[in-house]
Amino acid sequence: MLLNIIFLTAGLMILIYGANLLVDGGAALARRLEISPMVIGLTIVAFGTSAPELVVNIVSSIKGSPALALGNVMGSNIFNTLAILGITALIVPLGVNKTTTRIEIPLAIFAAVLILIFVNGTPPGLITRTEGICLLCFFGVFLLYTFALAKYGGAGNGEEVKIKNHTIGKSLLFIGLGLAGLIAGGRLLVTGAVRIAQDSGISERIIGLTILSIGTSLPELATSVIAAYKKNADIAIGNVVGSNIFNIFLILGTSAVITPLKTPEGSTTDLWVNIIASALLFLFIFTGKGRKITRWEGGILLTLYLGYLFLILNKPT
Repeated sequence: MLLNIIFLTAGLMILIYGANLLVDGGAALARRLEISPMVIGLTIVAFGTSAPELVVNIVSSIKGSPALALGNVMGSNIFNTLAILGITALIVPLGVNKTTTRIEIPLAIFAAVLILIFVNGTPPGLITRTEGICLLCFFGVFLLYTFALAKYGGAGNGEEVKIKNHTIGKSLLFIGLGLAGLIAGGRLLVTGAVRIAQDSGISERIIGLTILSIGTSLPELATSVIAAYKKNADIAIGNVVGSNIFNIFLILGTSAVITPLKTPEGSTTDLWVNIIASALLFLFIFTGKGRKITRWEGGILLTLYLGYLFLILNKPT
């Protein structure tokens, strides 16, 4: 058991460090190629914060652990919405811009509902390759929307990206080391998680919903907390909502294309919690004055997450 915990911890550390190297190298290379900071922020940095989830899900799909893959995505989205936004709103009330309110949060709700429809479709309890391709097509549409937003205004988080002035050679080295770290860390993390589940009798679904999802969401947590502390609320909320959309359309779509995802018993509860969390976020925006997530609403979100953890840990099936 101790060796498996070491595998899991080391894998998580290598995974996050690899993602940081990949972002640093990719952003520096893009700067050398004279790509705008806005585009860098909306692509390389956004991908970097979602890279841990993507790698873990790819490895889980290849290893034939669909419960880990689905649990990681659902757990990450629930943690993002309830815990991360709850914590950041407690630090400072979060204002939400019109674009996020009208398009991005409804799109996140749509993505959550779409997964529930797929899981209960034909055949039931399975996200097929065709459905995975459908998710990837929606991700393509989301990317087009993101680039249009960058071109015509309305997305400011690209300006906040601090790009290091590396040479092309050093940038390529960082990209290579980052990718290697993602692959090695992902394999160690999944191997450790699967073995812990097998040795302790805890289901892979629970491991995915808790240890994996919280661990791989640490980049989003760090980004949102720092953004909230610096009074950059748009970045804090945009980071979380964008990550949720990435997780379902790109990560779950890619996982299903690799191996159709059979949903474990109890997953329907997680899917509904994901939908309710996203809908609650949308509802909170329109309570009180202005489009804001207040401190007391942040407290409610965080309390709901703790309640959800208590529920799944006491009813693991």
